[in-house]
Amino acid sequence: MSPEPSVSELRRLIHPHTGDLADVRRTERGFSSNLTALVTCENGPFFIKVVRNRPGGRRDSIVRERLINPTVLLLSPALRWHAEDDAWIALGFDAVDGRSSDFAPNSPDLPAVVAILSRIGDVDLPEVARNWPESRWDRFALDEREAALFQGDALLHTDINPSNLMIGTADTWAVDWSWPTRGAGFIDPACLVVQLVAAGHSAGSAESWASECTAWVKADPAAVDAFAAATLRMYRTFADRKPDASWLRAMVEAAELWTSHRGVTA
Repeated sequence: MSPEPSVSELRRLIHPHTGDLADVRRTERGFSSNLTALVTCENGPFFIKVVRNRPGGRRDSIVRERLINPTVLLLSPALRWHAEDDAWIALGFDAVDGRSSDFAPNSPDLPAVVAILSRIGDVDLPEVARNWPESRWDRFALDEREAALFQGDALLHTDINPSNLMIGTADTWAVDWSWPTRGAGFIDPACLVVQLVAAGHSAGSAESWASECTAWVKADPAAVDAFAAATLRMYRTFADRKPDASWLRAMVEAAELWTSHRGVTA
């Protein structure tokens, strides 16, 4: 079975929304999509995401991304259409002129990065997300009491990385809302901390950037400690499963530095 739609399948699926296609330029796709591409077309351009229309995580993910878009329109490119047939589901977004952000120390992008995270933290939880409780870190917590610290009523992006926080000439966007959830507001800034450490920051420097976010400042330090330890356990588990994935080893090292900085044992 092909991992992505053929050209003829893609044209048939999206033509009612795009009109005639001039060009389909594939982009690097994440784990949640079978195809991502910039489409130049009669009615576009559009950025498209396509997944197989069959039960499972990828289909659930793209449905969530469609449902959350109206809530995050001030933060993310607008969803203009969606298409579905027996084989595939596609989303068509405004194509924006931007690039991945730079998380390195002294990067000029860092103020914009923490600003967009703060804006995410200011979004009221929509009704559609109330049944999307965050649970991915729960099994890496020591017990149910610790896992309960990760719960809350904040809208979370949860996939904070340079590719998903895009920098434009005048705007910043949080893209790829593949798995929005409801949870403790400090989780997105905490995810940023690990990413910043992986990019070369000291843990103290990374936390100082996170402190620009209100949810981080208000967080119970014990909850952050528990989350840091759970994050390290999570990345260790994933890295053990995929020993050749260098990015997972880097995330383990970053999480180890973070937990050490906080005096947490995982």
